[in-house]
Amino acid sequence: MKSNMKLNAKLVVPALGLAALFAAQAHADYSVAIAGPMTGEYASAGEQIRKGAEMAVADINAKGGVLGQKLKLEIGDDACDPKQAVSVANAMVNKKIVFMHGHWCSSSTIPASEIYNEAQIPMATVSTNPKVTERGLKNIFRILGRDDQQGGIAGTFLAQRFGTKKIAVVDDKSAYGKGLADEMDKGLQSKGVKAVLRESVTAGQKDYSGIVSKLKAAGVEVLAYGGYHTEVALILRQAQQVGLKLTVMGGDTMSNNELVTAAGGNADSVMFTFAPDARVNPEAADVVKRFREAKVEPDGYVLYAYGAMQLFAQAATQAKSVKYADLQKALANGTFNTVAGKWSFDAKGDLKAPGFVVYQWKGNKYEMVK
Repeated sequence: MKSNMKLNAKLVVPALGLAALFAAQAHADYSVAIAGPMTGEYASAGEQIRKGAEMAVADINAKGGVLGQKLKLEIGDDACDPKQAVSVANAMVNKKIVFMHGHWCSSSTIPASEIYNEAQIPMATVSTNPKVTERGLKNIFRILGRDDQQGGIAGTFLAQRFGTKKIAVVDDKSAYGKGLADEMDKGLQSKGVKAVLRESVTAGQKDYSGIVSKLKAAGVEVLAYGGYHTEVALILRQAQQVGLKLTVMGGDTMSNNELVTAAGGNADSVMFTFAPDARVNPEAADVVKRFREAKVEPDGYVLYAYGAMQLFAQAATQAKSVKYADLQKALANGTFNTVAGKWSFDAKGDLKAPGFVVYQWKGNKYEMVK
């Protein structure tokens, strides 16, 4: 009897071990992540990224996941602070993510990407500062154009439309803002237009009366601004208070509909460069419909976050692997059909065919300027 009990024990233990192993394999989800300003003054952009990624992950999982495994979405909040971005990146490495879509502010993306590169984690980003892809890192794939592309287009547009008016160029000292403003200035100069003022402000302040006074004293009519929508909204409100009417040209971050409320009725004077509107893509029709049914307007970065998760899923499927070397090779050499367009990348990780057009706010939506 004792010998039978021992025999049964020997049989049961391995069986339990195999069952546990199979159960672990069945629930070995792949962790993917987003990171950006989920709190702070730019949190509305983080919310766009979160909403896009959450729907994409849910849709991918509903179709069986990736390589037979479900995706688990991790969310990192860097508040657009470079130091916090590094902490987020290290936390994501510890969570063993296999893909990152982030960050948002170029000043956060640049240091965080070093962490992901060392840990061999591929990442997609909408950060537009040229330095993002100019450092030779092989893990970065930019799914929007660069500031030296959109800034040149903005500057040229301003020169052609407003070249006879007094134009000021102002930046917020951030990697994104200064880089964009410098490129807009170059675009103006390439058409023989010299800005009457070239100034900087500090992002996050509540009082911009100093720069408003300078703009008014110089008779500025058009402001080329490198920075984020929150500061533009305050500048416009404070300019209105002193009777200064400004036309503003900015970059992709002005696509945030929070600008409409924050600018106090002045948003219609804001133009900006951004990629062609992804909401009109035939591939996006069903997703756009479902977002709107959920009372979410998929503008700004919503569809780019959705597309980033599609990018990962398609690359992993092509590679038949989520190992870094396999994913990196697939991303670098593949062509991917997403709700935000068809994406393929050059040797630096930039889009091969980026596009920027000029938009203007009208009421609570933006329209392409003809």
